Amino acid sequence: MSTHTPTDAMQAIDITCQDGTLLKGHFLPAHAGVQAATHAPVLLCPATGVKQHFYLRFATWLAAQGHDVLVFDYRGIGLSLQGKLQDSRATLAEWGQQDQVAALDWLVRHTGHDQVLLIGHSAGGQMIGLLPNHRHVSRLVGVAASTGWFRGMKPSFRLKARLGLRCLVPLGTLIKGYAPTAAVGLGEDLPAAVARQWGQWCAAGGYATNAVKGRPQLDFHGDIRIPITVFHATDDDIATPTTVADLMRTFPAARKQVRHIAPGEHGLKSIGHIDWFRSSHQALWPLLAQALREPT
Repeated sequence: MSTHTPTDAMQAIDITCQDGTLLKGHFLPAHAGVQAATHAPVLLCPATGVKQHFYLRFATWLAAQGHDVLVFDYRGIGLSLQGKLQDSRATLAEWGQQDQVAALDWLVRHTGHDQVLLIGHSAGGQMIGLLPNHRHVSRLVGVAASTGWFRGMKPSFRLKARLGLRCLVPLGTLIKGYAPTAAVGLGEDLPAAVARQWGQWCAAGGYATNAVKGRPQLDFHGDIRIPITVFHATDDDIATPTTVADLMRTFPAARKQVRHIAPGEHGLKSIGHIDWFRSSHQALWPLLAQALREPT
């Protein structure tokens, strides 16, 4: 069996948020026999509209490198959806302020490590400034992480994104009661309020800072001082040099670096925004593991 095939060691787990919401996740312990004493646990936070199962092969590979790994679904999506999607009142802000917070607390308690590493795909790497328990994260590796600011996107994609998130999705939400984001190529269908905030934040720039404007007691962006490494591909229409820079400015005290990756340099025809975690793109996985382990 290959090292990136999910195994029986993977555990289905429940995570209870402070507001009582139940999330579903999977915990993958570091493989037996791997020298993992110096490898901290990893919290893997998904992108908007991407279910946790998409990441399981990468998470299993990472466990084979000696890391405990936790991946989960946000409220209102995947295994964490309770009831009908149109009845979900989940918000994008809650994905950071509640869901990532609870997942981080779970990993700290379960592994006994006071600090863990965070790999965040797109939105998963954009909301650490909303986490009151952010001190438990020693390093953030963002993959295709940016603010998704419309004005910073490539012109060929900007119109599609703006039309989808600001026009078609809101219209579809009025009809269906949930956001039909799948119909416009923006991942899984989403709770209405999640998609509404997503569109608002992308229009405004600054992403998660929009959730805490005027509420400094909930805003931890300026307190983030850990190393942050963001990877984005040259063919990514969303995470562009401009939108990545827009994200980085929201963490003024952090130690930041950006890595711009060309598909051809790794034997790939394309990477885009999503493909980093596909088995077909595992040539990229050692880059992410190496970034997790760089000296502080």
